[in-house]
Amino acid sequence: MLRNVFAFLAGGLFGAGLLVSGMTNTEKVQGWLDIFGAWDPTLAFVLGGAILPMTVAWNIAARRARPALGGEMPGKPGAEIDRNLVIGSLMFGAGWGLAGLCPGPAVASISWGGLGGVVFLLAMIGGMVVAPAARRQLDSMATALGSQSSNSGA
Repeated sequence: MLRNVFAFLAGGLFGAGLLVSGMTNTEKVQGWLDIFGAWDPTLAFVLGGAILPMTVAWNIAARRARPALGGEMPGKPGAEIDRNLVIGSLMFGAGWGLAGLCPGPAVASISWGGLGGVVFLLAMIGGMVVAPAARRQLDSMATALGSQSSNSGA
């Protein structure tokens, strides 16, 4: 129960931060991404506001054997830059740049984003549902191509 209370409080803090910082304003986000045009660097403060507390949290978590609210500590993510990371990053960045929203702000903006915000959110959820099957298909195609090229080189 305590984990749910803290999840609720953290989610509320996150959503309020998105609204106050302007991350739900698509024009402000697109201005941040437009580094060769009318660049708006103010969202760098949002990035700094995320990095600084997470650095402290990671240092505290590294010294703990168990999470403060129970459960298990998650493992460290891999540091390799692979095909899936590059393709996923390009897709995420393209969607973010075109729409001016990423998942958190999209959810936060559905109350005032009108029909366009709802359509974006539904399309994003659809992409999340389809993505695992698409990834399996792409991975199997890459494996097949890899085995063909290794067989033809022998």
